[in-house]
Amino acid sequence: MTSARSRFSFSLLTALAAASPAWAQGDKPVYRCPGNPPLYTDALSAKEARDKGCRTLEGAPITVIQSPKPRPTAGAPVPPAASREKVDSAEQRNRDSDARRILEAELKREEEQLASLRKDFNNGEPERRGDERNYQKYLDRVAEMKAAIARKENDVAALRRELGKQPPPSDASPKLQ
Repeated sequence: MTSARSRFSFSLLTALAAASPAWAQGDKPVYRCPGNPPLYTDALSAKEARDKGCRTLEGAPITVIQSPKPRPTAGAPVPPAASREKVDSAEQRNRDSDARRILEAELKREEEQLASLRKDFNNGEPERRGDERNYQKYLDRVAEMKAAIARKENDVAALRRELGKQPPPSDASPKLQ
């Protein structure tokens, strides 16, 4: 029984394998038309293909892979202003003041850290620690401190630039001199 089943399934498998290229190719010939990139099509008649200079592809299996739809990128066009939500001017002022307050607090914190680093740096001559018996360790620490100060200065400058981009505070009243 298993022998008969295996022969039947083998013959069925062989018949399907032999028929599959016929299913994939169909009755229409596939043409390769010149161009950059070349066009592969089965939608042309023999006369149209001859007029366009296309060649018939025979015996070569053709695989058609449908490409996925491209995802929208960051550079995608912005929808028109009419379809975007409008924000109330009072709400926008609140958002702007919150952003300004956050940036000012961050700037104050960074400036305090920079002042602390500069104090420890002591104009390029920080005090040596007990674990720095080797002079090279001391020089390495001084170089790290110098790099940290440069990073903090860049951070402070970036925060100041960002604050400069912010609209002035809405509750700013003219100061008396």
